[in-house]
Amino acid sequence: MPNERHILLLPGSLRAGSTNETVLRTAAAVAAATPGLRTTYYTGLGGLPHFNPDLDADPLPGPVAALRAAIGAADALLVCTPEYAGTLPGAFKNLLDWTVGGVEISDKPAAWINAAGPGRGGGAEATLRTVLGYTGAAVVDGACVRIPLERGAVGPDGLVDDPAVRERIGAVLAELAAA
Repeated sequence: MPNERHILLLPGSLRAGSTNETVLRTAAAVAAATPGLRTTYYTGLGGLPHFNPDLDADPLPGPVAALRAAIGAADALLVCTPEYAGTLPGAFKNLLDWTVGGVEISDKPAAWINAAGPGRGGGAEATLRTVLGYTGAAVVDGACVRIPLERGAVGPDGLVDDPAVRERIGAVLAELAAA
């Protein structure tokens, strides 16, 4: 499809079945039903080496090269990450650290969905905005939303089955794809 938009889904949690994973897997399902939109769910978070500026040179470590290639191949980025100790989880901050030295994320539309309950997740959002600024990403403010996810909203297939939540996720994808 010539006008297809490709969104890379970046989970900030290593925990299988996390609410953040659920939101992004639901985004993938919503995108699959949307003409002209496709997603890739990034699965390499746990395999990235600890960031070391000495290694941020050609040839890059394999997992870092794969991350940067995935970012480079995407038209936009969508993040869903938990908040740990008032900020981003260490593994996800490590992923972002590996993007600072590259150019793949520069000017790329980026947004996030905060799935945390009321009063939570603000520290992760603030840190994410700061770090994305360092990478040169183009944060799409209208697509950065809070969609608190209750475990009861998840169906037996592991995806959000609440039509209103799926509609909100679809609106985020549409805004990000249009950026």
